[in-house]
Amino acid sequence: MTDTPAVVTRGLTRVFGEGDLAVRALDGVDLEIPSGQFVVLLGPSGSGKTTLLNVVGGIDEATSGSVSVGGATLSELDAAGRTAFRRDHVGFVFQFFNLIPTLTALENVRLIAEIAGADEAASRAALESVGLGERLHNFPSGLSGGEQQRVAVARAVAKSPPLILGDEPTGALDLETGRAVLDLLRRLNVERGMTMLLVTHSAVIAEMADRVLHLRDGRIVGDARNERPKDASELEW
Repeated sequence: MTDTPAVVTRGLTRVFGEGDLAVRALDGVDLEIPSGQFVVLLGPSGSGKTTLLNVVGGIDEATSGSVSVGGATLSELDAAGRTAFRRDHVGFVFQFFNLIPTLTALENVRLIAEIAGADEAASRAALESVGLGERLHNFPSGLSGGEQQRVAVARAVAKSPPLILGDEPTGALDLETGRAVLDLLRRLNVERGMTMLLVTHSAVIAEMADRVLHLRDGRIVGDARNERPKDASELEW
């Protein structure tokens, strides 16, 4: 954990389309997330949650305003710089696991980790940390949905990024499996100091966060702290 904020946005705006067809997905978002915080972005479909996540992660570019992550101002980076930023500083976990079916669990993790300069030992350690040390050589078709999502988490953390971005990471999972994945993300947050920024439409999942940001119509309309974040095992949905 460092004194540099994990994420800072100022007047962040993202507009899709032009003229009468323009859609303002983000509308002047001001935000600061300290390093090591576990944050949930909560809001209905179309509120701007995923767009904010994509801009913070360097997948998408802001139309106006600024965003900096770990002290790096993304608008100052060219395409190659944004690619390097995503590679070195951010881990992504999506609702759908996006594993390559012809690669084993270990190979799926190594594919990303080694691009970022991590060796095979880091990939093995990441899979062991998510409880898949004995499933290294299984293909995705031989893993349950929860195990596949844990491979996706291992792939995100093998390169030890300071920031993990999750877009509905439990959306395709049942209650028990979803709890296990959320517990894993919280453990990585606590033990490794990784900042977590998770998108969800579930107010229940938000109960385990340190902080809950409510989005509506591309704006932050609420910013609340949980005095006692719940353990994942306490969640019911």
